[in-house]
Amino acid sequence: MQVYDEMNALARAIRESDSCREYRQLKEEIDGNETNRALIREYKKLQMQLQLAAMSGASTADGDAQRFQQIGALLFAQPVTSQFLLCEMRVQQMMADVYKTLSDAAGLDMEMPGM
Repeated sequence: MQVYDEMNALARAIRESDSCREYRQLKEEIDGNETNRALIREYKKLQMQLQLAAMSGASTADGDAQRFQQIGALLFAQPVTSQFLLCEMRVQQMMADVYKTLSDAAGLDMEMPGM
């Protein structure tokens, strides 16, 4: 049971971290603005499509990359959306670091084949 106690302590530490607090505050602000929320949703959708296409070697629809860049420029020009996206990246990196540390501790081989 000690592992689960430690897991709950880690969850609490993550939840109370400055990065997560800032993320929740900015997300609330973003969610209160339908335009920003829609733009971020479209930006993430295009980002995923472009990443999947790049990984699989498939082509993307004409204009997707350009639209992604245009929306990105718009989002990063606004302080609140820029802060939100950067904060979200920091939280994602923190979570990736936590997952890597835990998978390494368990001896799990998480390397991608062929990389």
